[in-house]
Amino acid sequence: MPQLVDSNTTAPLLRDDASSDDFQDEHYKSRWRSIRVMYFTMFLSSVGFTIVITSIWPYLQKIDDSANATFLGWVVAAYSLGQMVASPIFGLWSNYRQSREPLVCSIFINLSANIYYAYAYLPTANNKFHMLISRAFVGFGAGNVAVVRSYVAGATSLKERTSAMANMSACQALGFILGPALQAALSFIGEHGFTVNILKLQLNMYTTPALLAAAFGLINILLVVLVLREHHIDDNGRHVQAINYTADDSVNISEETNESIDQVAVLTSNILFFIIMFIFAVFETIATPLSMDMFAWTRREAVLYNGIIICCIGFESILVFLVVKVVSKRVGDRPVLLAGLAIIFCGFFILLPWGNHYPKIQWADVKNNSLVSRTSEATIASNSSLDPTGCPYEQTWCQYTPAIYLAQYISSDILIGVGYPACNVMSYTLYSKILGPKPQGVYMGWLTASGSGARTLGPVFVSQVYTILGPRWAFSLICGMVVGAIILLSSVYHRLLAFSVRHGRIVD
Repeated sequence: MPQLVDSNTTAPLLRDDASSDDFQDEHYKSRWRSIRVMYFTMFLSSVGFTIVITSIWPYLQKIDDSANATFLGWVVAAYSLGQMVASPIFGLWSNYRQSREPLVCSIFINLSANIYYAYAYLPTANNKFHMLISRAFVGFGAGNVAVVRSYVAGATSLKERTSAMANMSACQALGFILGPALQAALSFIGEHGFTVNILKLQLNMYTTPALLAAAFGLINILLVVLVLREHHIDDNGRHVQAINYTADDSVNISEETNESIDQVAVLTSNILFFIIMFIFAVFETIATPLSMDMFAWTRREAVLYNGIIICCIGFESILVFLVVKVVSKRVGDRPVLLAGLAIIFCGFFILLPWGNHYPKIQWADVKNNSLVSRTSEATIASNSSLDPTGCPYEQTWCQYTPAIYLAQYISSDILIGVGYPACNVMSYTLYSKILGPKPQGVYMGWLTASGSGARTLGPVFVSQVYTILGPRWAFSLICGMVVGAIILLSSVYHRLLAFSVRHGRIVD
């Protein structure tokens, strides 16, 4: 690791790794208050996304009977498509103006879109398209992630960077926990809930989480306006004069950035981040339909149980971030990224179907057909929820592809819950170090856009492949993609170096 000064390798999760010789002046305190606002912004952004993720599919089915698993892929992808478009825009904005401007604008868009999502049931036709549009605007508002990452990268020294990024990811994981937990808790309101007549608003297990996300957005705007201040320091911890920051004790940023950025390392980092986010997008998109098909869960059970599982993965991720903060200081960022990819491969390999047990076939929609046995009719009649369960007969692979066992599903969740957070935090930590002290808004915008592009294509890919060919093909292709990422990382391993290390200002 870079040899600057000794760092605190045992810092608690949300404690900042401050150097012992930093002056505890108001400027320093203001810098870390602002960074903590960014932590909280990432936390609320995560809550706003995950609080509805497990209920999107059943909500879509409820408000529009014509929606299928393929359209679900587009709805999930719409969020990331909106984020992909917005990220470079907000990133460029933050390079030339104060960060609070793009943050307030983006959060307000996100807030409004969540209210739109809650009213998606109201139109009398094409409800699924209203849901699609609302998710696209929620994602557009989430383009502020580029601003958050750029700000934290620019407001921390090289030795503080990994810890700060891990802290930010931990806050994201806390939101990842709280969101599904709130969704699971709100599932007890039920599908019907109650109606606020004056607002023509149905409050149920699908709309209430979106409205709660909107309330969180309002809190976030207040914090950004009242607390956030602009700060920028170089890799050594000295204050620098950026376009959106002025200070008497700063040094000019141009003095530190005459050297060029390694564009091969930048491109590779974007490709790796794309693959990592693509894989996780596949995982989060397919979780609910897969569990409903394989375990014959009802819509309510799928929302509740997958919410609990995602909460557990979130807790697991926090433990991973704690370990990453320590391990990366001992072995470096690159080995942690490589190990994370290997663990993700194991997670998807375990998920491949095997054995002689086949999923229950959902015959509930087949009428006057001799294929419906008396046994299945009795089963359907005994289902008091009138919610057909099992693998839909339209998916022909259900009849010849072995079922995935619950133990496989849980084991895969555990492994992906270890590999993904390690890869995620190491990807943009390495990326921020490669870029160096220049304003990183645009570059972070492109990184976020590449991740958003992956989250756009991933759901579409998996919804098509899973619906037509089944889980065996879908997860085999993912395993091949992870192997490709490992090969790519190994081939450019020697070039993924921090800007200051590459130019000899800091010894690795």
